[in-house]
Amino acid sequence: MQINQLNKLAGQLLLASPTLLDPGFKDAVVLICHHDDEGCMGLMINRPRSISVTDVLTDLDIGMTDDQKDNHEAVQRVFEGGPIDDFRGFVLHDGWHIYESTMQVTSELHLTSSRDVLEALGRGDGPEHYLLVLGYAGWTAGQLEDELSNNDWLIAPATHQIVFQEPPEARWEFGARCMGVDRTHLSDQVGHA
Repeated sequence: MQINQLNKLAGQLLLASPTLLDPGFKDAVVLICHHDDEGCMGLMINRPRSISVTDVLTDLDIGMTDDQKDNHEAVQRVFEGGPIDDFRGFVLHDGWHIYESTMQVTSELHLTSSRDVLEALGRGDGPEHYLLVLGYAGWTAGQLEDELSNNDWLIAPATHQIVFQEPPEARWEFGARCMGVDRTHLSDQVGHA
């Protein structure tokens, strides 16, 4: 792939195919946040963890309003973003708010890793739609391209609906349906047409 094609993967979803042998990525849905000639970084968006946003804010001594403590959004689950640096946090959110370290992923999706977004969540004036993600997935130069050529991943468009509105357990199927793919028709055999 040429570099101009690589950049097009930022803002796309990777859906793990049955040929992907890494058990850490079985049925994973990964939003590609950055992709260039040095490698790629993404976040799994379909694996909720057993901790809540409230737990994280409390651990970081970030105050929460009484309304926020009772708010459904505050008890939202934190997501496992990938196998790398699982204590590093990211907030994937809609594009209406910009913070200290916000990076645009798509016109609808932004990624922030600075504390100010967490403080805004605690005050109740943060992004309307968000996922708090711990850890990330990363690929070195050429690694993802090799996995794509082995048919380990399907590429689907990332939309606000898949990321924020579909239940986590339905995101793989929904992304595949958007591409016209039925999981039952996929083989776990590696091959090329």
